[in-house]
Amino acid sequence: MTDLLDPLAPTIATTGPVVIGLDPAIGSYDSTGTGIASSNGWTDTVGYLDRRNKKKPFSGLPHPQRLDVLTNIAARVILHAGQPDLVVMELPAPSRSGGASHERAWLWWELYRRLTSRDTPVALLTPNQRALYATGKGTAAKAVVVDAVARRWPGWTTDGDDNLADAVVLMAAGRDYLGHAITDMPKANRAAIGTAIWPDTAVA
Repeated sequence: MTDLLDPLAPTIATTGPVVIGLDPAIGSYDSTGTGIASSNGWTDTVGYLDRRNKKKPFSGLPHPQRLDVLTNIAARVILHAGQPDLVVMELPAPSRSGGASHERAWLWWELYRRLTSRDTPVALLTPNQRALYATGKGTAAKAVVVDAVARRWPGWTTDGDDNLADAVVLMAAGRDYLGHAITDMPKANRAAIGTAIWPDTAVA
């Protein structure tokens, strides 16, 4: 039987449209899973964890258990996301073929399906666009993005977790697109907004 990671507590609140950033991932004993960040100031992580055997990888589970884990992750992510004005999701990286890529693809599409079936506007950023918005460089390493998040959006708790940091960046980009940027961003960074995919129902 698997458990899901507990959410982190809210930290601050902001005014304006509510935007959720989602960095979909399954997680395992050494990775925390889907990162969630809200413009209301909280961060949250939902992922796979076998508390009886922390080194048991998700890919080692029987298929019925894998589906159970994935379904529960999707349900909890949607529950925590609530009814925001906009959700910004990171698109899968085509080059990442390892690490339960088949299951990660299912989770991504299931989250997208659940959100759009609730008429929640969903925007999409590539990993490079997310890194560009955070650092001004689309090829920036995860550690560089984590550092940028700590400097630009210190009110959002990440504790060095790159999944949470990515979610914060996605959320901040969505707020910027809607005309309610949390902090002033350089022109080079904001170029990411112009190339991202924004839903027709989200009005900038």
